[in-house]
Amino acid sequence: MDYFSKFAVPHPNAAIYGSMIAIAFTIIAIVAGLTFFKKWGYLWREWLTTVDHKKIGIMYLISALIMLFRGGADAIMMRAQTAVPENTLLDAQHYNEIFTTHGTIMLIFMAMPFIYAFMNFVVPLQIGARDVAFPRLNALSFWLFFMGAMLLNISFVIGGSPDSGWSAYFPLAGNEFSPSVGTNYYALSLQISGLGTLISGINFITTILKMRAPGITLMKMPMFTWSALVTNVIVVFAFPVLTVALIMMTMDRLFGTHFFASTNGGMDMLWANLFWVWGHPEVYILVLPAFGVYSEIISTFAKRNLYGYKSMVASMVIISLLSFLVWTHHFFTMGQGALTNSIFSITTMAIAVPTGIKIFNWLFTLWRGKIVFTSPMLYSLGFIPIFLIGGVTGVMLGMSAADYQYHNTMFLVAHFHYVIIPGVVFAMIAGLTYWWPKMFGFMLNERIGKWTFWFIAISFNVAFFPMFLSGLDGQARRMYTYSASTGFGAYNLLSFIGAIGMLIGFVLLVYNIYWSVRYAPRNISADPWDARSLEWATHTPVPEYNFAILPQAHSIEAFWDAKKNDQPLFTGEYEKIHMPNNSGVPFVMSCIFFVWGFALVFSMWTTAIVATIGIFAFLTYRSFEKDHGHYISVKEIKSNENQKLRGVS
Repeated sequence: MDYFSKFAVPHPNAAIYGSMIAIAFTIIAIVAGLTFFKKWGYLWREWLTTVDHKKIGIMYLISALIMLFRGGADAIMMRAQTAVPENTLLDAQHYNEIFTTHGTIMLIFMAMPFIYAFMNFVVPLQIGARDVAFPRLNALSFWLFFMGAMLLNISFVIGGSPDSGWSAYFPLAGNEFSPSVGTNYYALSLQISGLGTLISGINFITTILKMRAPGITLMKMPMFTWSALVTNVIVVFAFPVLTVALIMMTMDRLFGTHFFASTNGGMDMLWANLFWVWGHPEVYILVLPAFGVYSEIISTFAKRNLYGYKSMVASMVIISLLSFLVWTHHFFTMGQGALTNSIFSITTMAIAVPTGIKIFNWLFTLWRGKIVFTSPMLYSLGFIPIFLIGGVTGVMLGMSAADYQYHNTMFLVAHFHYVIIPGVVFAMIAGLTYWWPKMFGFMLNERIGKWTFWFIAISFNVAFFPMFLSGLDGQARRMYTYSASTGFGAYNLLSFIGAIGMLIGFVLLVYNIYWSVRYAPRNISADPWDARSLEWATHTPVPEYNFAILPQAHSIEAFWDAKKNDQPLFTGEYEKIHMPNNSGVPFVMSCIFFVWGFALVFSMWTTAIVATIGIFAFLTYRSFEKDHGHYISVKEIKSNENQKLRGVS
């Protein structure tokens, strides 16, 4: 029973105690609110047990926004700590914990749910499907992600956060140098969440390949759906590597094996290789869907079909292949030899070519277009020059000899953020604004949205461009303090000012949502942007069955042609529609996964064994369960469609 002693946070301070109080009050407020407004039944029926891809997408979206601010709080603390020389706001241990959780949360628990929010909501609509191929697996995917995120986040107040960096290099991540349970949290939260992501990958590949409406061939799919297909292929090949690596990490930490030890036959570089064999494709798992989002938005607001459709598809496929051939550039300086470094330097620079093709495709789409400068379009246009800086500096880092100067400095931090923030965060906010009216039936305020863009875009450059300069001057990343004599103070103060500006931008985003919920008009059309793809061809809000009659596609932009050229999109008669039933099994099963992960973190073996039995019991139950779903009658469909036609859509 000595695991109870591990529940205490090993390095407590006022911030942690304040977090404990805040978490307790938040839980009490949620329970009290649900009880007072009698919403427990509604919560269970409509959300916790739903298998509707649209509601699951919205839950991914809400989770991603929450994690954005959770990871953003870490970023503000890091920038505040380094804003002035010899600052004592954070000590070394807490700084280590904060930069570890910041990277892990932002990449795994913020960016990943953002892209799966859009995939869930948009992809079935874009291919004219009723739902995803495996609705219950889709629900399980979300709840596994959610429980993994919750498991990592409670580490801050129970047992202590991981502190060995988001890449968790050994031997630093081993028991000798990380004796607390923080790295256990890291391994098991990523394992649970990663299992959900892998399931999603299989689900969406099957959905896209097998459930397209008549006429939608592979080369007639919208670009976002293509990006989702390629991304999920990468997921299916990359995430098993992470799964195996995390199993080996867990065994090293809990059972005393020596896979990654620097003694007794272990090899710490094995972890670095396994991690980045997953980790670099993970970058493209995040960026490729963003490319799909930009393609949809630029085409819509340039009022032109996407230039070079086939080359766009080909470039994504090439990127997906090359993404598995560049991982060693993450440790050019770690001793693998000149020949290996040269090979991976070439592949690193080669992957810039298909990415550059996409940039030119977007520019040619804009050429002579009738551009409408909406807030989603501003993010899409702002992405191009900022991402270009990230790409050029990536080529600099890809030169293995020069990397000895750049590696492990703030130059690398700046490069990474110049890729990820315009390549992911800009796209996610653009997609959020673009698809918001289809999700919720009203639009976000455009004026506030444009103010949000300018605050975030300008402040981003203020925050991160100085890091290029301080990095070239020799400032190492992960330094929690520095002396005034280094000359880094002015650069870091400027970065802190930029971080505050970005915070204001994200607060404006939240205010925009609040204002629009209260005041935005609800009498909008089903196609408020005059868009081009099929998700805009159905009603707003989208009915459970998506389309009363499955669309018939005759071109790449079937909806646009239906509007402008009077091509028939919906033909045939109403027929009864089969839909899956809601189920509480995915939610309950994910709760057991949470207990299983928590038990292993603290070596609570009896609880872990019971939870493991519970997981297999639910799998067995599902194998024998007879649930054939339900049918929506023709009468109900007609009534619903007539009601929609009489309304605003």
